[in-house]
Amino acid sequence: MELVKVGEKTYYIKNATNIGIYKIDDNNVYLIDTGNDKEAGKKILKIIDENGWNIKGIINTHSNSDHIGGNKIIQDRTNCIIFAYNIERSFTEFPILESSFLYGGYPFKDIRNKFLLAKESVVISIENNLPDGLEYFTLKGHFFDMIGIKTSDDVYFLADSLFSEETIKKYHLFFIYDVREFLNTLDYLNTLKGSLYIPSHCEKTSDISSLIELNRNKVKEIMSKIYSACEKEMTFEEILKYIFDEYNLAMNANQYILVGSTIRSYLSYLFDENKLCYEFKDNKMLWKQV
Repeated sequence: MELVKVGEKTYYIKNATNIGIYKIDDNNVYLIDTGNDKEAGKKILKIIDENGWNIKGIINTHSNSDHIGGNKIIQDRTNCIIFAYNIERSFTEFPILESSFLYGGYPFKDIRNKFLLAKESVVISIENNLPDGLEYFTLKGHFFDMIGIKTSDDVYFLADSLFSEETIKKYHLFFIYDVREFLNTLDYLNTLKGSLYIPSHCEKTSDISSLIELNRNKVKEIMSKIYSACEKEMTFEEILKYIFDEYNLAMNANQYILVGSTIRSYLSYLFDENKLCYEFKDNKMLWKQV
């Protein structure tokens, strides 16, 4: 982890999941997300201690495990407040909801892991509770009620509203809960006027326009592939296999859960757009083009 200063009061820790830091005075800071597990939390605490700071609060952009994984150890050691927005608050307080939602039932033990099941923490609503100098704004699509944070230094923390070129080239698919809202958020991001943007899984940048287009084009590409696959009747499992094969991806339990949930979201979008329909034959749900 590397601490980087990006404004008078704004810093971030370069990490697999970038961690925001905002100084409200000489001694006290707020964190924006906490990484993916207890070890990430320990490393964050070490950096905070080395700089003589005190953690007053944590702002979670959303409740995915790689953003709230360090919450518990940091809260236990500092007694800080944790803020989250709407549904994300419930998922952060009760992390079993994430893996249960993704699987669609009680999660079997292989997906009750740190990637899909964080430790619980005590959370309050972010509304009307942020200190001066910080603002939140909604970034729906990737997850239920994800938010971004703007600091007084005109730095925007964009959570998982954008994914890097490296991630897209390697994996092609990234998790989306609501395709329509994800695309709406990309349109919204085009309207932002900031000095610096820090997505959670990308390098900091002063210009996100090309990244927005890269993400939008990949969503449209995947949508097109799913639609084309449904020229003939296909079950969900057949569509999922088709997409994995198309992108030469390897299936495992975590990928089955995450990509599978995302493919269902694409199917919902295409159905709502009257591009796909379904019927039941021989007790199988079959998707096909309208």
